[in-house]
Amino acid sequence: MKPSSSLVQRGLAAALIACMPVLASAQDKTQAVRVSTWVPAQHALNPAIQAWAESMKKASGGSINPTLFPSEQLGKAFDHYDMARDGLTDFAFVNPGYQPGRFPIFAAASLPFEITNSKAGSAAIDTWYRNYAAKEMKEVKYCFAFAHDPGAFHSRKKVVLPSDVKGLKVRPATSTVGQMITLLGGTNVQASAPEARDAIERGVADALTFPWGSLSLFGIDKVVKYHMDVPLYVTPFVMVMNMDKYNAMSTAQKQVVDSHCNAEWAEKVGTAWADFEIAGHNKLLADKANREIYTLTPDQIAAWKTAVAPVRQQWADEVKKRGDDPAPILKALQQSLTKYKSAM
Repeated sequence: MKPSSSLVQRGLAAALIACMPVLASAQDKTQAVRVSTWVPAQHALNPAIQAWAESMKKASGGSINPTLFPSEQLGKAFDHYDMARDGLTDFAFVNPGYQPGRFPIFAAASLPFEITNSKAGSAAIDTWYRNYAAKEMKEVKYCFAFAHDPGAFHSRKKVVLPSDVKGLKVRPATSTVGQMITLLGGTNVQASAPEARDAIERGVADALTFPWGSLSLFGIDKVVKYHMDVPLYVTPFVMVMNMDKYNAMSTAQKQVVDSHCNAEWAEKVGTAWADFEIAGHNKLLADKANREIYTLTPDQIAAWKTAVAPVRQQWADEVKKRGDDPAPILKALQQSLTKYKSAM
């Protein structure tokens, strides 16, 4: 039986409607997008960010065309937030802790003895911070937050008790960790991750806080001997986007970006980095001839938690200075970490 003309017309109309998103995407102006990271090209973060970028490209039908620039090609690690704000890059991988006091709410995620698992923990941090990013990082488009696997003290002198930090020159991972060092009588040495080995090697720093796999990647394992095997802290990061670049995109392209700026991608990127750091931890554990890796007793851990407790109050005071109430902010973070099974 030959189909009626009305049926044929309805079929053609349905087919046309089904094709409309593809046609709209194909008609979008191609957006060349620069994605900047400051870690070395061989770092595990870069393949994860590349996979994220390729997924955006595919979802946009090729109209979003990202290029990854690792190894501080576009600018120094300390400058990445401002690089995104000013359009020197379109997406930037940022360590907010490199700029003390600038992002006090976000600093809650770097408080000591807070997070044990950076895989689900990355989704927890991202879910929590979405409620505050528009206020605290308003110059850029917030994409997602994630963290590396918990880091610890690595030093030329064995650090067991909080009192051992007194007189030490320490390169802290974040401004919050820096507050801990100051509280314990140490001196902070400002250095980005790519500069950390040089600081130790030249004697500018005696110790640093760092995740395990990255020690070997940056060559720091060659200049430190003692490693405290305790989940002391995590460094939380963000991926942010230049606002003008985002606003210049079509509605369809914005939807693609938005669908790649969420807790799901936060966990994917955080997991890739965590696996790298865990593998590095295992590698150093096997290198017993060249280093001493030690755990702490429950009493020693309790002493650390007591000693660093004022850091929480310092964090709260910074948040209050900006006109926010720290109590519900910290409670919301802890609830999110508990939900994602990543609380200490």
